Amino acid sequence: MDALLQGCGIRLAPSQLNQLWTYHQLLRRHDAELNLTRIRNFENMVLKLYADSILPALHAPLPSPLLDLGSGPGMPGIPLKIFRPDLHILLAESRQNRIDFLIRATAGLGLPGLDVVTRGIAPDYDRPVAGVITRAVEPIGDTLARVAGCLVQDGRVIFMKGPRCDEEIEEATKTFASAYTLADDIPYRIPHTPHRRRLVVFRRTVKPISAGAAMQMMQKHRIRVIESESNAIFKDLKKLLGGRGVKKQGQTLVCGTRLVAEVMKQAPQRCLAWISNGSRQQPPADASGNLEWIQLAPELFQTVDIFGTKHPIVLFDIPAPARWRPEDSRRCGCSLLVPFQDPENVGAVVRSAVAFNVDRIVLLAESANPFHPKAVRASAGTVFSARLFQGPALSEIPPDLPVIALAASGQPLAQTRFPESFCLLTGMEGPGLPSRWQADTVAIPMATGVESLNAAVATAIALYEWRRR
Repeated sequence: MDALLQGCGIRLAPSQLNQLWTYHQLLRRHDAELNLTRIRNFENMVLKLYADSILPALHAPLPSPLLDLGSGPGMPGIPLKIFRPDLHILLAESRQNRIDFLIRATAGLGLPGLDVVTRGIAPDYDRPVAGVITRAVEPIGDTLARVAGCLVQDGRVIFMKGPRCDEEIEEATKTFASAYTLADDIPYRIPHTPHRRRLVVFRRTVKPISAGAAMQMMQKHRIRVIESESNAIFKDLKKLLGGRGVKKQGQTLVCGTRLVAEVMKQAPQRCLAWISNGSRQQPPADASGNLEWIQLAPELFQTVDIFGTKHPIVLFDIPAPARWRPEDSRRCGCSLLVPFQDPENVGAVVRSAVAFNVDRIVLLAESANPFHPKAVRASAGTVFSARLFQGPALSEIPPDLPVIALAASGQPLAQTRFPESFCLLTGMEGPGLPSRWQADTVAIPMATGVESLNAAVATAIALYEWRRR
């Protein structure tokens, strides 16, 4: 163990090495009973558990008291405490089997300034700490919200992340700009291994919220605790994972840290419920009191969290698209006719249409619902601001409308003249264009051997060319 740690630049005194060996023996002894770790090879345990826990202390200053959030069997907190005995470390864990082990381990090690917090951390937890460290997998934004009641002003939240977390950092930086600032982003590697890491540090710029304010926030919303999959509310939520349920209920599920923050800010009156994994992820402090708080059991939340964001979901009341009138498409501008049956294609093409300022987005009868959760996510939320219209079936489009249809066999796009008013039509995925439009089509040049482009991509290229001209 000493040789492996020294190979990582970690030098322990004999007494510290004995403490870490004691911890290792405790972990080995109780693992089979309590299922504490999936890493059991000795070398991997030393490198991926103990060295990985200690390395942050070599790359960044660690404040004290330091809260180890989601400590599990004690990592990174216990190895850090052994390496840095000057730190006061709090091991926070909510799972009972982990709590049982942490109590045994801290008693066996006898280290002063090493405490176990036997609960989940939420904004109502108000014991002041100067820092938080976590190697948990939940999104950065969720953790920043979770420690709102305990992290002091100018305190640090230290995230032990993998190398691909840029999007997560960007979302958290935007969402929490008024309360946190990105203080550091340190890439490093576990020496003599291929494992890359990033130490992402956020600094808190405001004072923590009071316990009273946190409790008031928790009490102002009507709370529904759902633990059974036979619950009627949960059944309705499951139906919203498909376009038919979205259409019937007039509601959708908005998923993802950034999208949820945007709809909560831009359309709070349409946000009906905050759906969380249990009770730890509360609604924002400024959320309307009319917002219900649906607390799902973990396995139920996992069912509706189809993108695996682990972030609360918003139940959103969707606006009904206006009925399309063909005569409107004779006005100046572009009417985009959308027959796509894949909700992700629908979302992607709506996003492109909004970007290129299309006048009317007409959802034909064949189209997937634009408010399907997959379409909402692919649109990056633009479906909520797009000029959407409900149109007829492909076969019912009036034959005298000026339609530019895209197909692989048409005249080159560069030679096409766009009228002042026209409809742009791309064929459905698979079947393509109905025969009535195939005689006079427009094509996007492609390399030999490539049969076609993705429908949403082809539409975006045509819209770009129209807008460029």
